[in-house]
Amino acid sequence: MLRLGSHTLSNPWILAPMAGVSEMPFRLLALEMGAAAAPTELVSAKGLVYGQERTARYLRHDALEQPFWVQIFGGEPESMARGAQRAVELGADILDVNMGCPVRKVTKNGAGSALLTDPERAGAIVAAMVRATGLPVTVKIRSGWDDGSINPIEMAQAVAEAGAVAIAMHARTRAQGYSGKADWSLISRLVEASPIAVIGNGDASTPELARQMLAETGCAAVMIGRGALGNPWIFSQLAQGQAPPTSHERWQMVRRHLLAHMAFVGDPLRGIRRFRQHLVWYAHALSGAAAFRRQVMKVDDLHELLALCEGFFCAAEAAQDRQAMALQTTQALG
Repeated sequence: MLRLGSHTLSNPWILAPMAGVSEMPFRLLALEMGAAAAPTELVSAKGLVYGQERTARYLRHDALEQPFWVQIFGGEPESMARGAQRAVELGADILDVNMGCPVRKVTKNGAGSALLTDPERAGAIVAAMVRATGLPVTVKIRSGWDDGSINPIEMAQAVAEAGAVAIAMHARTRAQGYSGKADWSLISRLVEASPIAVIGNGDASTPELARQMLAETGCAAVMIGRGALGNPWIFSQLAQGQAPPTSHERWQMVRRHLLAHMAFVGDPLRGIRRFRQHLVWYAHALSGAAAFRRQVMKVDDLHELLALCEGFFCAAEAAQDRQAMALQTTQALG
């Protein structure tokens, strides 16, 4: 089992920190389903230091989130250390440094994946945060800035010397974004050379692929990102070997997530509009999903949205169940 400071994770399956997704309601669902941990989405160190209300909202969490793992981004050791101290005041148990975000508004300030081009500064940031807080610090990187600068081993050595306890790697470069295929062989090489625990990430989108990554690379744990979008059950399938959800279970999860999200956001209209993307993910691959997406984008009333969702998810899943049964019958009859 992966140990991070005084915290030992119960299994190797971790929800990846995702901007706009890894808010408290979704983290709690993932943990309930069996995820061993669920870090926050990336939080600005400067936003924490300056006390921005929006930034502090990212750190709202439940007592069930143990350990509470907070991901911070920034490019300067001093501000990252001060932001880390503020995160501790707001309840952080583990700190993670985002060194992988490819978005220009993050990288142009020397943060996110820009740190891949400067391992020395990456190490200085980790060292400053460790000194300021005494908490376990992890980092999340990509395999390099581009194909000509693959350097995860150099990054691992730099942050390990600075005091990091684990390194998570998305096996794509910054230049790739989310295109192409994650190169798991780079995770394997990092596992062999890294002085600290390695967490794999990238294309572990199904239970089978997540298990395959763990077995093939030897990583200590697997971070699951896009595979969990609209599918928190991936963790119950991995951690407890449960079957995919029934139509009733899917609808109940959607309803719980929607209502929890609305309570978390507070503003009804903003809450509904921000949840629409989750509904698109939940509806993926279900019968009638395209028409459902078009309808969802027009609904701003919670009661109307609940009724629309209940009708769609129950009907779509029931149709799929009937199709699956018909196929099984056909196969049984030869």
